[in-house]
Amino acid sequence: MAASAFRLTRPSIWYPSAVLCRFSSLGMDNMGIGASRSPLERLPFDNVVLRKLPLDPSEDPGVRTVRGACFSRVQPQPLKNPRFVAVSSGALALLGLSEEEVEKDPLGAEYLSGSRLMPGSEPAAHCYCGHQFGQFAGQLGDGAACYLGEVKAPADQSPELLKENPSGRWEIQVKGAGLTPYSRQADGRKVLRSSIREFLCSEAVFALGMPTTRAGSIVTSDSQVMRDVFYSGNPRMERCSVVLRIAPTFIRFGSFEIFKQADEFTGRQGPSYGRDEIRTQMLDYVIETFYPEIQQNHSDPVERNTAFFREVMLRTARLVAQWQCVGFCHGVLNTDNMSILGLTLDYGPFGFMDRFDPDFICNASDNSGRYSYQAQPAICRWNLARLAEALSPDLPSERAQAVLDEYLPLYNTFYLQNMRRKLGLLRKEEPEDEVLITNFMQTMHNTGADFTNTFRSLSQISCPVEGEAADDTEAIKQATELLLQQCASLQELKAASRPTMDPRELAMLLSMAQSNPMLFNILSDRKTVARQLEKLSRLKELLETTEEELKAKQTEDWACWIKQYRQRLARECEGVSDVKMVQEERVQVMDSTNPCVVLRNYIAQNAIEAAENGDFSEVQRVLKVLEKPFCVQEGLEQLAWVGRRGMEEPGERDEGEQGEPEEDGRGAGNRVLVPYDSKPPAWANEICVT
Repeated sequence: MAASAFRLTRPSIWYPSAVLCRFSSLGMDNMGIGASRSPLERLPFDNVVLRKLPLDPSEDPGVRTVRGACFSRVQPQPLKNPRFVAVSSGALALLGLSEEEVEKDPLGAEYLSGSRLMPGSEPAAHCYCGHQFGQFAGQLGDGAACYLGEVKAPADQSPELLKENPSGRWEIQVKGAGLTPYSRQADGRKVLRSSIREFLCSEAVFALGMPTTRAGSIVTSDSQVMRDVFYSGNPRMERCSVVLRIAPTFIRFGSFEIFKQADEFTGRQGPSYGRDEIRTQMLDYVIETFYPEIQQNHSDPVERNTAFFREVMLRTARLVAQWQCVGFCHGVLNTDNMSILGLTLDYGPFGFMDRFDPDFICNASDNSGRYSYQAQPAICRWNLARLAEALSPDLPSERAQAVLDEYLPLYNTFYLQNMRRKLGLLRKEEPEDEVLITNFMQTMHNTGADFTNTFRSLSQISCPVEGEAADDTEAIKQATELLLQQCASLQELKAASRPTMDPRELAMLLSMAQSNPMLFNILSDRKTVARQLEKLSRLKELLETTEEELKAKQTEDWACWIKQYRQRLARECEGVSDVKMVQEERVQVMDSTNPCVVLRNYIAQNAIEAAENGDFSEVQRVLKVLEKPFCVQEGLEQLAWVGRRGMEEPGERDEGEQGEPEEDGRGAGNRVLVPYDSKPPAWANEICVT
């Protein structure tokens, strides 16, 4: 049911958190009004972290440095006429709530946006630091997010969920609820663009089977903030929106960096440097609460802390391997965006690859490609090393280094396991598999193949049956024609190969690299210049190629790989009496591993544009589709804009999308039907996320 149908008539009433706690302790049921309370008003809060970790005594609302504390009390700023855009039934179920009862609650949007406090809620903001793009940034903290409290898991919550979250509590927070001591120069607000992207991607990543924080709801309002969408000096007003986020905890690597000594490069230090007892206190809390088996199995503190770090390392390696295998890129892999539980955390600039490109960068602000697709595994290890430094001396450096040495082999193991399932190599593990996978990725890159759809197509390639050769001409031809449908055209490859750097700037940097290396290293780096030169070389080659020549080369490349693949599939069936059963198992596993649908940028953009025009149905529809990413769903066509209205959101405060504005100023143009599971339309290349 559309949330806009509900009108809120009761005014918001604000109580200091201490008063709310007293109400809760008196027992409202005994006051005779318990029966009339809504499910949201009956949520069983137990805000353990605020009792276990230091809380900033100051209630000064202004931005400030917070010393000797992990949390600061805040008051969320109410929205005008808050209303639901969408809710996630699966995420709300973690709290024992149903979609229907939340949407029908006349105060639901107020409660889940922080505009009205639920009984037992104690709003606070978390203090953390972080390395941003490789440099220590000092104090960061929840500049737009607000902890509301921890809700006890329902008594009937599944054992699997409780195993993932042994604390038995779910932390809930609202993102976009206003100023905190950590807002810096920002306003603590989020708008529809960034909120819709976070909401949809949180749930999409969960449905793909990857560990993530969840999103329970998205609320918009009549409150507005000014945003200069194109940094053009022409700001416009946009609606404030809030996402409800859910996780066992939002503690991150950067949470431990508040104790960091002065950084040798930036000179900044953590606000609680020297307060080692608080670091140990937080480490004890995290291990006891979220890693109880490690706590029980190790009486020696060093052994315990080493085991904890090893588990965080293992979860991180597994997570980034899963990202790589679905083409997901996290655009801001700073240490403050790395979960201590190995969850996908903070959906700012992100992207699922369309055309496969190992150098894919989803964040237009990442000029150096630090967080490109192929860099993600190494960056996660770098971040783990920063966490190890932050845990010292509770975690001795030599013990941390030994654990870090295990990271790459573990990552490779997880990656190969996932890739074997994606290729349907289930019965044997052969040394040549790694070469087959590498050749597959190289062929996708050479042909500009669509990442998601090419993997999904592989289950349709037949396994050689008895008496059929692996290099059967007709079988290879059919498979090649199947994969050619996912390849890029000559025009698309030319567009993708155009250097992003002005040729004159590139020529200047090349000259400077020879004449003044020191200045060159300040202005650029050799990796960036090499990438630009590679693009130029590729573009020159494509300019001398015809469409027919390209098609012939793509056909040759795929036919060569498919022959290798069928030879490997044939070995899967060796010594098997029931080849048909093996083939059916292979298809079932592949189709439950390779999704039909991911949250492509153009899908998110369509939902955003519809919502900004007051139509929330596309957000709700996309959510339902993304909840079943591996299923072939009927009627996946959606109305997609042909003419684009540009969108971007500024800097760190709000991440968003940008498209090229139309010259005639008419905004959105005609619409055509584009399936959610198709290759992206041409205009999708214009979308820019920062």
